[in-house]
Amino acid sequence: MGRTGRWAPASSGVPELRAQMGLGHEQGFGAPCLKCKEKCEGFELHFWRKICRNCKCGQEEHDVLLSNEEDRKVGKLFEDTKYTTLIAKLKSDGIPMYKRNVMILTNPVAAKKNISINTVTYEWAPPVQNQALARQYMQMLPKEKQPVAGSEGAQYRKKQLAKQLPAHDQDPSKCHELSPKEVKEMEQFVKKYKSEALGVGDVKLPREMNAQGPNRMCIPGGDRSTTSAVGAMEDKSAEHKTTQYSCYCCKLSMKEGDPAIYAERAGYDKLWHPACFVCSTCHELLVDMIYFWKNDKLYCGRHYCDSEKPRCAGCDELIFSNEYTQAENQNWHLKHFCCFDCDNILAGEIYVMVNDKPVCKPCYVKNHAVVCQGCHNAIDPEVQRVTYNNFSWHASTECFLCSCCSKCLIGQKFMPVEGMVFCSVECKKMMS
Repeated sequence: MGRTGRWAPASSGVPELRAQMGLGHEQGFGAPCLKCKEKCEGFELHFWRKICRNCKCGQEEHDVLLSNEEDRKVGKLFEDTKYTTLIAKLKSDGIPMYKRNVMILTNPVAAKKNISINTVTYEWAPPVQNQALARQYMQMLPKEKQPVAGSEGAQYRKKQLAKQLPAHDQDPSKCHELSPKEVKEMEQFVKKYKSEALGVGDVKLPREMNAQGPNRMCIPGGDRSTTSAVGAMEDKSAEHKTTQYSCYCCKLSMKEGDPAIYAERAGYDKLWHPACFVCSTCHELLVDMIYFWKNDKLYCGRHYCDSEKPRCAGCDELIFSNEYTQAENQNWHLKHFCCFDCDNILAGEIYVMVNDKPVCKPCYVKNHAVVCQGCHNAIDPEVQRVTYNNFSWHASTECFLCSCCSKCLIGQKFMPVEGMVFCSVECKKMMS
């Protein structure tokens, strides 16, 4: 049974004029759910939650073609940053578009009579001039996470783009009814993280970074560095010694000939294996090597923002209002602490937590409550019950009875048999 609770009212402020915002409800309408299959009638965006109204799964779980939208989202993220070389503005509307690097590899395949060409397309690849290095980088990723077009890896990248870089974390127009004050605060917040935390990883060979910095040689994975002047005074034999490189994440050694990822905001004395360049919170690969750096840790966009601002568990947006409520160890906009099933506001109402979502009592009884094996009615969430395996009974003298002689079994030993309970072996034999 879910946990029950009562909403704690918070003080309400003076209503403010709300900006007219849109969530793009026509986007992906009717797309099938890859998780629920035929159980979902097709994607239909909830009017303020970021989920499907029919199956309650996110948009990323549906077969929605979002390549253009995702390119616009990342393009907007890079706008007004040092990464403008990764975007291009459309002549028609001036919207910045992400110029993601697509890599196509052609491999001749020998057959009995002729040679066919096997083409592999990566929907994203690190933007390096050396294609061999990019190919080597891809091979060092888990196969199920390599973004080959039409593969499990491409679907993984799509999900991570939606999860790690939600559009509503950077674009007020993607949020639900923000006040002008909230819009301004959000714009300042986005500007701040673009200048202080946002970065894109760089793929190079470890030895290529030895000379980074003016007159200094950094030793990746370590804290020491030597000036070029000191280096000139060292024994000549030192030139032949192999520099030891270690991954900042797993601490294991790295080979000089293997590609490594550097994060400029972290400093060029740190490097990562391609498969280790992950968010320190969710531990997922940082999609397209887009990272946020804070307190010597890598974050994806979502979890960096979570470390800075509370996030509403109802609409998934960051909270820029001074007034919000906390319930069940989560934060909520006052207007979004609603029943997950019917959207009725839970102010002053009894609710039950079902899969970490608040549900009003009527919806719980109708949709989620377990059924009593004795009276075959739903068990009220505030009523005591007896549970054994997957079966439940009202903890009353009318329901928890011997299935043969109707003796009350509350506080007594009993013998369960496929949804029935007996007070003795004799009663069990009589019913068999």
